Amino acid sequence: MQNRTYATILLLLCTGMLKAQHTQTDTTTVRSDTTIHRPSFFVLPAMAYSQEKGLEVGAAILYSFYLDKRNPDPRTRNSTINLIPAVTTEKQWKIDLKTDFWTRGNTWHFKSNLRYHDFPLYFYGIGDTTRKANQSLLNNQRYKVQLEGEKRIGGHFYAGLSFLYQHDDYSAGDSKGVYPHMPLVNKDGGHVTFFGATGIFDNRDNQNYTTRGSWVRLNVAYAPSFLSSQALWKIEAQSKHFFPLSRKSTIGVNANFSSLQGNTLPFYLLPEMGNDLLMRGYYTGRYRDQNYLAFQAEYRYFLDPKIPVNIWFVHMQPKFALAAFGGTGSVFRNGDFGGNGFKPNYGVGARWFYDENAKLTIRIDYGWGEKRPGEKRQSGLYLSLAEAF
Repeated sequence: MQNRTYATILLLLCTGMLKAQHTQTDTTTVRSDTTIHRPSFFVLPAMAYSQEKGLEVGAAILYSFYLDKRNPDPRTRNSTINLIPAVTTEKQWKIDLKTDFWTRGNTWHFKSNLRYHDFPLYFYGIGDTTRKANQSLLNNQRYKVQLEGEKRIGGHFYAGLSFLYQHDDYSAGDSKGVYPHMPLVNKDGGHVTFFGATGIFDNRDNQNYTTRGSWVRLNVAYAPSFLSSQALWKIEAQSKHFFPLSRKSTIGVNANFSSLQGNTLPFYLLPEMGNDLLMRGYYTGRYRDQNYLAFQAEYRYFLDPKIPVNIWFVHMQPKFALAAFGGTGSVFRNGDFGGNGFKPNYGVGARWFYDENAKLTIRIDYGWGEKRPGEKRQSGLYLSLAEAF
């Protein structure tokens, strides 16, 4: 969520709902020496306003649970189902369903993302020098199915397969900016079907709020022409490393690289800079090109307040964390990589642990980006469930 004015966030209602859910499930709690296997349910409703969408009403709904409820393995990570519906006063809407499943002992890991949206967006052009004055409003209708599965093949190493189908329709939402006159591949949309292979190293102590360990992933995927508008290759490489500085503080570093290769490249599949996870402070897609490389670091400090509070007659002792982050990123064409294309981002944030056992958090961040000549400094407010990385 970025570049929006939030009208209200009903956190008090959510707190009461969460506490009530924990109360209902206490009778089925399974304890081990190192963990508590307990499900939790959370709803984060919000209202927002943005120029391109009008008033937006939505929610982020997350259910956390364990697949090995009977005779649990204390090493097993929590699984989640995340549903994000939203509707606007301009008769636009979206629904996003994400699942993340870990089997007993973390032997298998499965992820999925099913998405449909009919949402407008701003298009600024291609490259790392686009101007806000050239923005065009686009209508976008998207269907997306993404599936991933990995099996542990030894130690902390996983190998698996991935699948992505995405269909897009685009049209001009106004006559301004670069889109009406810019030659673009698949300007009105198209479809793509990627089949990929994945390799992962993962020895994090917790996948939700990591304090030590590493996660490294490489995915290479191919979209054949008989199942796609264009034949394409996609490469994604990510790494996360966490170093504890003390019992309450951690430094995390993150590197990401993504690349789209082929004879003709649809503009809407090009890697985009900016979102609530990476390069916070930039509008998603403000800069896009064939390749995208970004780095970020985040300092996290865990607060453990000793003073209990009562909200709606619910007795709580909430736990929080503070964060400060910074990074840099660049988009570029093949053979056109240079240090002068990197752009900065930095910001601060806070987290509330609404499920302390699984270390699930609500995250609020404010990020700043570059200030281009004649423009205001780019920035964004983000309210999300779960950490950025």
